[in-house]
Amino acid sequence: MPKMNERERLADLEARQRRLADDVTQARSALRDRYAAMVKDVGIEALSEREFRDVMTHAIRVGGTAAVGALKALPTVKTA
Repeated sequence: MPKMNERERLADLEARQRRLADDVTQARSALRDRYAAMVKDVGIEALSEREFRDVMTHAIRVGGTAAVGALKALPTVKTA
């Protein structure tokens, strides 16, 4: 196989970069779809949209382990 010149090498690297970016996008979408499917099984209708967004935003910001630990430390609220 003949050695690639700089232009060909750059074109090859750019093509690989585009494929990797597509792979990342697809993997991110698949993961988000999987998590969205989990939400169907949770009674989120008890929260307003803003509350739900706030909970998710803060949980993601601090990380799952810290968020779960903080939530488990809260007292249980009895609902009617």
